[in-house]
Amino acid sequence: MTPGKRLMDIALVLVLFVLLVPVIALTALLVAFIDGRPVFYRSERMMTPSRAFRLWKFRTMTTAHDDSGVTGGDKSARITPLGSVLRRHRLDELPQLLNILRGEMSFVGPRPPLRAYVDRHPDLYARILRHRPGVTGLATLRYHRTEERLLAACTTPEETDRVYNARCVPRKARLDLIWAARRNLCFDLLLLIETGLPRRRGRRHAG
Repeated sequence: MTPGKRLMDIALVLVLFVLLVPVIALTALLVAFIDGRPVFYRSERMMTPSRAFRLWKFRTMTTAHDDSGVTGGDKSARITPLGSVLRRHRLDELPQLLNILRGEMSFVGPRPPLRAYVDRHPDLYARILRHRPGVTGLATLRYHRTEERLLAACTTPEETDRVYNARCVPRKARLDLIWAARRNLCFDLLLLIETGLPRRRGRRHAG
């Protein structure tokens, strides 16, 4: 990560913390009172091919003993009504401001992958994870709706894993590498602006 991009991340995250403190606090209270504890969900993700970190989100699903893997149709019944609202408006992602402040993520970059897929595609992720993972990015903006539709049709964890590994990983990687080849502060700002724009019908940003 370049010093300029890190400086932009720190400046923006501090501004957003100030502006969004009421939203973050209210969201945490709603999750605690409506869905109960834990308020936050932590998932191991990879910052580099060999270095993991804990990704923070507001919890949007009922708790389960084994909650590993990608979210597909097999897990859709566990999404709470409040969780559905948080996901729709991306409010579940707000705790990742802490990941950015700690230097584990950037605002713009490839979405941080699960260890299992890094282990399966070491050469591919060695290229992608040369760059700090992001909250949003080109793959998030261009492919997430398709990914969501593909995974929603899956009915078992095995099918979800198979579809994600065979169809989603290569396409997201291609977009991540296009971003990496063209990346600069102006391009990142354009992606941030697009992320913040009202979503057109049928499009949802996430990752």
